[in-house]
Amino acid sequence: MGLTKEQLLHQLQELQIEFSKYEHPVVLTVEAQAKYVGSGGLSKNLFLKDKKNRFYIVSALAETKVDLKVLSQRLGLGKGGLRMAPEEALGELLQVPLGCVTPFAVVNESARDVSLLLDQGFKTQEHCFFHPLSNDMSISLNVRGLDKFLKSIGRDPSYVDLEANPAVGKDQPPDLAALVPSSSIILPDQPGKQSSTEVPKNENLVSVAVSVDTKTKTVPAKVVKPSVAGNNSKGTPEKTVQPSGSFADAGKLVEEILHKTSKILFSEINEETIKMHGEQLGTALSDKLQKNLTSDLKNLAMTFKNTAYTEGFQDGLQSVKIKLNDLFQ
Repeated sequence: MGLTKEQLLHQLQELQIEFSKYEHPVVLTVEAQAKYVGSGGLSKNLFLKDKKNRFYIVSALAETKVDLKVLSQRLGLGKGGLRMAPEEALGELLQVPLGCVTPFAVVNESARDVSLLLDQGFKTQEHCFFHPLSNDMSISLNVRGLDKFLKSIGRDPSYVDLEANPAVGKDQPPDLAALVPSSSIILPDQPGKQSSTEVPKNENLVSVAVSVDTKTKTVPAKVVKPSVAGNNSKGTPEKTVQPSGSFADAGKLVEEILHKTSKILFSEINEETIKMHGEQLGTALSDKLQKNLTSDLKNLAMTFKNTAYTEGFQDGLQSVKIKLNDLFQ
């Protein structure tokens, strides 16, 4: 079992690291936090993996533009080397729930081989805000405090200019190659659950935000004000899901589901099946649909979920409700 929020805060106190804590509702994205966020070094945190099952946390200021193709090349992984880490890795490696990825997530021993890349922009902030392993709270501390914590758990902080785009070639080796983990990580099989390691083309990865509520509770530490600065089922080819384009639009998701359902229904409803099943035809068709569609629909749903998080969790849910209502009214 990983470190708890309370244990992490106690550890910071023992290290005599000054911080303030802010309780707020559970949050998932930067966009969803507008009504809670104050000025200061807010962050987006990406949990990524490469093709060799090496994992990375990229922690950047919310306004920093992170080009994953460029970052992948700078790590020596090629243009498509980075993708979203599977959701089960949050529990197995970081031991935090969805939406709680921050630099503090490397505190557990299970995350010892996860590489942490920090935005050098954090150094320009008087204080930075991060979730303390739980996204119902944020804490503010300065870079010196963050560095002190990371060094206490055996981490040498690595700050990177995430917006840089240096040339990479034969005579110009990848400048961040030293930050690639030395070990691959094999996750245990998840019975009954399919992992999603692929990211839809042209989609960004999940940005996990922090927020600050106006109602605060402080620990025995100096209270600070925010700075003004600013994760293939087997089957025949025709039953393999081939998402066309982005599923940020819920209508496309619904159209794909209806298309696949209709295709199976039309292929199964014929004179022979009607004679064979008679009054039980509905039940037979229902069983057939469940057997043939379950894995495909799970993949479609996972694709949409990843995209929904990219577009903004709340915006994604609202889009689903509107499109479904329009479709079935």
